[in-house]
Amino acid sequence: MLEIIWHDYLYQPLFNFLIWLYNNWTGENLGWAIVLLTVFLRIALLPFTLITERNKVKNLELIEEIDSIEKQFRDDPILKKEEIRKILKKRKVQPWAKAVVLGIQGLVLVLLYQVFLRGITGEKLLNILYPSINFPGVINTIFYGFDLASRHNIVFPGVVAIWLFLEIYLNYRKRRYGLTKADLAYFLLFPTAVFLILWWLPLVKALFILTSLIFSLIIGIVSQAIFKTNSSDKKKKNKNEEKNS
Repeated sequence: MLEIIWHDYLYQPLFNFLIWLYNNWTGENLGWAIVLLTVFLRIALLPFTLITERNKVKNLELIEEIDSIEKQFRDDPILKKEEIRKILKKRKVQPWAKAVVLGIQGLVLVLLYQVFLRGITGEKLLNILYPSINFPGVINTIFYGFDLASRHNIVFPGVVAIWLFLEIYLNYRKRRYGLTKADLAYFLLFPTAVFLILWWLPLVKALFILTSLIFSLIIGIVSQAIFKTNSSDKKKKNKNEEKNS
């Protein structure tokens, strides 16, 4: 039963959509087909992504409010805890949204791995393709000189690792308190582990993740600007209401 669900409802539809993109949208360039597949996936997950970005803004505001309470009720720890509890209850954050985005992307990564593991040539193609999808012949896996089916490539995994280093570093810079040993270990070990995993896997995985990171950056910049503007407008409105009252 699980094998049927995996093959008929997950693997085969993804494979056919990838070949359809390859045939019709990318001039028979598998690399760009992977890029488009990633973008379409992230667009489908956009509602969850926007919730995640809104949560980031909420978390920043939450930290500011907690810092303010820490100063205001420094000499009254009981009242301080009560005020912090009120704020946490008031500012609802939905961590499940990020879990949905990461979970579905992880599922697609596994499916892509199986696509390249099973092969994308000859009879295997004919057995998996839907009748409505044209047989593309020999699939071109070369993307700007890189073979997407090859392993042990350091360029794309290296770019992903550097991206993650910078992303974590910039997030740490926003903090108002010092870093712990666990923070430093995460900063060093997580990008390194990602690099080693992507180095071992087919290159297509690194292209998928890099495209997703770029998409996240663009959406993050736009959505946070919108949410921060809305948040500052609400603060001004609340201040004006307080003055008038």
